[in-house]
Amino acid sequence: MSFRISVSGAAADAVRRTVPGLVSDLVASGITAQDPELWGPAAEEEAAKRLGWTEAVAVSRPLVPEIEALREQLEADGVTHIVLAGMGGSSLAPEVITRTARVELTVLDSTEPGQVRAALADRLAESALVVSSKSGSTVETDSQRRVYEQAFRNAGIDPTTRIVVVTDPGSPLDESARAAGYRVFNADPNVGGRYSALTAFGLVPSGLAGVDIAEVLDEAETIELSLAIDSPENPGLVLGAAIAATEPLRDKLAIVADGTHIVGFADWAEQLIAESTGKEGTGILPVVLDVNSPELTADLPDVQVVRLVDDAGDEIFRDDTHGEIRVSGTLGAQLLVWEYATAVAGRLLGINPFDQPDVESAKIAARGLLDARPEPAPAAFVADGIEVRGTPEVIGASSDLASAIEVLLEELPANGYLSVQAYVDRVAHPEVARIRDLLAARAGRPVTFGWGPRFLHSTGQFHKGGPAVGVFLQITEHPAEDLEIPERPFTFGELIAAQASGDASVLADHGRPVLTLTLTDPAANLATLFDAVG
Repeated sequence: MSFRISVSGAAADAVRRTVPGLVSDLVASGITAQDPELWGPAAEEEAAKRLGWTEAVAVSRPLVPEIEALREQLEADGVTHIVLAGMGGSSLAPEVITRTARVELTVLDSTEPGQVRAALADRLAESALVVSSKSGSTVETDSQRRVYEQAFRNAGIDPTTRIVVVTDPGSPLDESARAAGYRVFNADPNVGGRYSALTAFGLVPSGLAGVDIAEVLDEAETIELSLAIDSPENPGLVLGAAIAATEPLRDKLAIVADGTHIVGFADWAEQLIAESTGKEGTGILPVVLDVNSPELTADLPDVQVVRLVDDAGDEIFRDDTHGEIRVSGTLGAQLLVWEYATAVAGRLLGINPFDQPDVESAKIAARGLLDARPEPAPAAFVADGIEVRGTPEVIGASSDLASAIEVLLEELPANGYLSVQAYVDRVAHPEVARIRDLLAARAGRPVTFGWGPRFLHSTGQFHKGGPAVGVFLQITEHPAEDLEIPERPFTFGELIAAQASGDASVLADHGRPVLTLTLTDPAANLATLFDAVG
């Protein structure tokens, strides 16, 4: 089967209690018919223009031969390396599609200057860049496009032969790209970014990189009918109820890759669920874990576990003591089922799953800092080269690095979570991610980890719009070497610093405790940081 799900414990209770009502309310067929009234009057205007993903398979079919033809043309021109400039759903969907297919794709979803510089230095002469943005106004993607245009020109390469644009029809990027002579693929404008996996945003970069995208659409097509039928076995209804209808609500969803052939799916699901549900003081916080993560052996009554496996079994209801959700299936089917389930979860939570009202606040704060160019706030103190800043309740009770971390953890409420946000070069310093498990073991609570600014287009919405139970650890760095952004009055280093500072200020305005640790020499400072945490 293309998709299977089994549930036990609290998840099974939620399915038994909730799905019959969803069936009688014709929710599944209503979603398929793009009924905007399913999420209430306040959501109707937004929902009316955000349900095109339900027909993405049919709409995207004509793109397949166009993408394959362009891939052949690029290969004939010596292009063997595809780079993707995109954020949020525009990057996370192609990332999981290509990684699962074991196809190389360089995903550039960072403004850290070292990371951008590394991408530019990687086989530029054999590279093509896919620029993915619904409007083209996304500052990260615009900056990446500019620096690649200049790099191609400096190398004697016509950028119009190496840059491919994916955007909404009639967007500012659509108009400017066509005027400049770039190849443009238009996506369905009635699909939000995080629901766009099976549209041009997911398919163009994946197909150009070498994925059999027709097969991905075939996989999704096999589950379409099951998702459209108002039935107790509908996998979208079952999964949506299992993650959003437990009583009391288990509002942290531990997503664990447990032997599945799909690579990186939890990161894609994280942004889909967090940005869709984290608002109006409620929501489901996805926590990406592996099979050895400390949270899985702790007694955390507010955590619901979903395991991504290769065979979830034939029965929906499972009798065991684990109280888990198990899902299996092909990648295309999984993508579509989770989109349906997230829309169902929004109805059960009483929120609009298609808007993101708190994402813009961090963008506005970052733009304000870039315009004003204030001097950085002085560090409260410096510990072995690590500059320490934070909100008053954290810094006021801290005397050194170890105590600052301890005070932040003491701010964790019994139902809270810790978010680690690393605005550092993850190509040069991937080991920074190790801090997640160290902090989870110490805190005894769920810990999320996100690379900045990538997470701002993902869990960033939940952190500000969801339940006010999070505490936040920012890790930033002084770049060893900055990088200019052509025709912009700021550099990549200034941009990422403004993004981190802007988000910290918005979190503080929402009353969230924040600790910011700035590495002045990452290679030397990381050992100090790990010692202080451990």
